[in-house]
Amino acid sequence: MGGGRLALGKIALGATDGVALAGLALLTLLAIVFHGRVDGWAVIVLKNLAVAGIYLACLSLGGGAATNPRRFILRMAGVLFILTYINLAVDKLQLIFHGRWLDESILKLEDTVFGIQPTIWLQRFISKPLTEWLFFTYVIYLVLYPVLAIIIFSRKGHRAVEDFFFTISLTNVIGNLGFLVYPVAGPIAHMGGQYTVPLDGYVWASIGEYLRSQWQFVGGTIPSLHCANATVIWLMACRYHRPSFWVLSPVILSLYVSTVYCRYHYVTDSIAGVALALAVWAIARALHQSGSLRYQKK
Repeated sequence: MGGGRLALGKIALGATDGVALAGLALLTLLAIVFHGRVDGWAVIVLKNLAVAGIYLACLSLGGGAATNPRRFILRMAGVLFILTYINLAVDKLQLIFHGRWLDESILKLEDTVFGIQPTIWLQRFISKPLTEWLFFTYVIYLVLYPVLAIIIFSRKGHRAVEDFFFTISLTNVIGNLGFLVYPVAGPIAHMGGQYTVPLDGYVWASIGEYLRSQWQFVGGTIPSLHCANATVIWLMACRYHRPSFWVLSPVILSLYVSTVYCRYHYVTDSIAGVALALAVWAIARALHQSGSLRYQKK
């Protein structure tokens, strides 16, 4: 940032690090300020501090600039680690501002715009092959980040991959704050009883339902980070490795549909996710052009 790297003792922090640590610090501050509304707030604060410490330790071991394969792997793992943790840490904080879920407002909006509730309307098109494909696109998204990062680093080097890390980090931090600003429980949690057609599939459908039941919490809905991150990945593929862009195109487009078809999100959530990614992309480009954001070797 500002053409250089901020030093924290002997640890050099780049733009990506600043965004991720600032996001974690803000969640920690909110847990303290609104401790009366947060169950186990003290534990959350301690976990956040521990994660920040682990991340800084990772940076001190050479994960601050992906200038060779070993440092790249450490860098990629560190960024994935802190972003994954932030996504989980926001769970208990979602209702600190409103104190309730706001799904009804989303349903009213979509009823006005579409005249139907899309997640329920889509039941007429459910089939096992389609369900399997859409669950595949929803789940395979989890490996797109590291795979594309490896491709970008191997083809374009550390500055290009750092551009990817910064953009996706900023997208995730803003998106997670969105869960607090406008908390929405999601289709299954809010109106699960209205679905009359089961989402039967095969292997990928089973994996998707397992992840839903074991790893996902109520909320974390608007904006859809699945759509936001997938859009960033798609744009980065277009910018740095065009063959990956074309290979990913049917997957990403299907993923947008899967978020609603598989009952993870309302249409509004998914549109908001794409809009967030486009906004962050524009912000990152503007920062580059102004010279405020540069990725330099350590």
